[in-house]
Amino acid sequence: MKLPIYQIDAFTDKVFRGNYAAVVPLERWLPDSLMQAIAAENNLSETAFFVKMPTAHLISAGFLH
Repeated sequence: MKLPIYQIDAFTDKVFRGNYAAVVPLERWLPDSLMQAIAAENNLSETAFFVKMPTAHLISAGFLH
């Protein structure tokens, strides 16, 4: 399975500062155990997953840490 994973610098306006977090956009929700494994593999304090909802420009998000 290939998923895009973006690493961001949260709570800062400088590159390579702040808290590192992963953001993973999904087509559909994955099983919790798989999202936990993805988060653990990235070894960051926070990993956020989101799925774009079909109506308007709303998203549904979940966070693992």
